[in-house]
Amino acid sequence: MGRILHEPSALIGAAIVLFFVVIAVFAPLIAPYEPNSPDWMAIREAPSAAHWFGTDDLGRDVLSRVIFGTRASLSAGIVSVAVAVLIGLPFGMLAGYFGRFTDMAISRLADALLACPFLVLAIALAAFLGPSLENAMIAIGISAMPIFVRVARAQTLVVCTEDYIAAARSQGIGHVAILTGQILPNILPPIVVQATLTMAIAVLAEASLAFLGLGQLPPAPSWGSMLDVARQFLGEAPWMALWPGLAIIAVVVGFNLLGDGLNDALNPRD
Repeated sequence: MGRILHEPSALIGAAIVLFFVVIAVFAPLIAPYEPNSPDWMAIREAPSAAHWFGTDDLGRDVLSRVIFGTRASLSAGIVSVAVAVLIGLPFGMLAGYFGRFTDMAISRLADALLACPFLVLAIALAAFLGPSLENAMIAIGISAMPIFVRVARAQTLVVCTEDYIAAARSQGIGHVAILTGQILPNILPPIVVQATLTMAIAVLAEASLAFLGLGQLPPAPSWGSMLDVARQFLGEAPWMALWPGLAIIAVVVGFNLLGDGLNDALNPRD
């Protein structure tokens, strides 16, 4: 923990992520307007004292929609990565621990999924499951799962060479106890780092799916769907695209800084 507190990138990234988490949690208290309430007298109104971020094509307050859209993006980032870890981590550990046929079967499946570009696979799965935020999170989670299979397998192979694993086996300790009590705690740090970095990818993927109409469905606000609408009015109302775009960039940068900082803290170069 002390090393993390001495990593500026980790602190800055954590501050950015925490800022958006607070916004997502307290969105109803922070947002100045109801995000789906149109104002037909203020359609595509430029930023002003009444509407700090301007209004969209239906007169809805852009600031309020960006604030509520934080919920969809952070949910996609956290839930989809949780799905990927919960599926990929056990399979990766089994592949690295048992080896042979188990390793070959699991590794070949992971390689097959990795052969398809991440976003293409996510789009295909989301289209198959149907457009909704929940299905988008499942699609992103399954698409990211092979990454955690590979990381967990590699780390398990390293840990299995340690003397305490051989000692545990010689004492007759069962496979489940060794996997959960000896191997899992020692491979968690790189998994946490990878999860943090993958959350940035998941936020981008959710925005891409929403932009294509495969994520959060209107009228519920989502940064990706806001960009989809805004592209039709870039010349007349550029603020419609500016703020959700900046929000996506900020969250992605926050998760990347946090992940890089955690990696530097857990793997010092000195």
